Amino acid sequence: MKLLHTSDWHLGQSLFGRPRHDAFAGFLDWLAETVHRQQVDVLLVAGDVFDTGTPGNRAQQLYYRFLGQMAASGCQHVVVVAGNHDSPAFLEAPRELLKALNVHVIGQCAADPADEVLLLEDRYGQPGLLVCAVPYLRDRDVRRVRPGESPEDKDRQLVAGIAGHYARVAEIARARRQALGRDLPLVATGHLFAAGSQPGERDGLRELYVGALGQVSAQIFPDCFSYVALGHLHLPQTVAGRPHIRNSGAPLPMGFGETGQGKSVCLVAFDGLEARVDCLAVPVLQHLVRLRGDWPALQAALQAMDPAQPAWLEVIYEGQALISDLRERLARLVEGSALDILCVRNRPLSQQALGAARPGENLEELSVDDVFERCLDARQVPAEQRPALLRTWQETLLDLHLDQ
Repeated sequence: MKLLHTSDWHLGQSLFGRPRHDAFAGFLDWLAETVHRQQVDVLLVAGDVFDTGTPGNRAQQLYYRFLGQMAASGCQHVVVVAGNHDSPAFLEAPRELLKALNVHVIGQCAADPADEVLLLEDRYGQPGLLVCAVPYLRDRDVRRVRPGESPEDKDRQLVAGIAGHYARVAEIARARRQALGRDLPLVATGHLFAAGSQPGERDGLRELYVGALGQVSAQIFPDCFSYVALGHLHLPQTVAGRPHIRNSGAPLPMGFGETGQGKSVCLVAFDGLEARVDCLAVPVLQHLVRLRGDWPALQAALQAMDPAQPAWLEVIYEGQALISDLRERLARLVEGSALDILCVRNRPLSQQALGAARPGENLEELSVDDVFERCLDARQVPAEQRPALLRTWQETLLDLHLDQ
């Protein structure tokens, strides 16, 4: 069976308050057409279908309209697992109804791991593929809190719990394959951060992971898996150099930090138990442009752009001179064009605002860790107490990010 792996749609996401429904609709139409053209048998969506746990009506309409398109596309099965942005209860609410369309939804860690192992039949009604549909695994799903445990103990138990879950579903899948007497490929899904992956700017993870915190090794995935379809990171990539373990990445840039990234989905075919993967480029459906430099450079860059080509822009002014009317100047340059400036960053003014506290420091470039360290400095916390406090702070940030 041929499958297509995608993830991190984030339907309903807006950018600086601007809705992006048209871009999401364009992607889903392209995806439906690709599934039909490539004669895909199984579509895997590896989490973060929606941007929030309470998506708006338009985002829901896009999702269910797409599932209806799948029913008419020739695709035999759709497998959807929840990510950390999704509400498990919301995704699973129509699960029994969606089964009639061969849409399989796993919103949360199942009490019985066997419920996450799906036997998918091919177009002739024969067993064709076994999928271990593992959703985003929350801390409470895979470990028990113990009194007095250290952060290091928590890390080890979390990673061990995730590894144990994959070991259990893999063993169930192997047993089912043996009972069938067929050499079926085994596929696993996941929504997690695997060590050896590279987070992107919009992933919100670059400064949160410390040591083993939140990371799992590619070694946790048993060798019996022919392909591991991951979500969570927005940059398409293999994991730890293993071509059969992949993040498909987000199909649209989720922010200006992802401009210039090639977006793709993974088309997977099997030669026996070996997966052959082709990355299919997603067309650019919404132009995001980041411009930076001094005033002459920004002026030249804007004047060189096609005024009839719609684009959303982030402008970062990095000149030495203070320009208090920067927004007004930029607005005059794009007036009457299809260019829309969503965000303006005036760094000299930010530096001036911060200069009284720390000369030469840029407020917009401070990380949340920098801000926390400023608080420690202000309260004269002794140096020997800071490592433990900083680690607790980072754990708190990580929990907030993963449970949103």
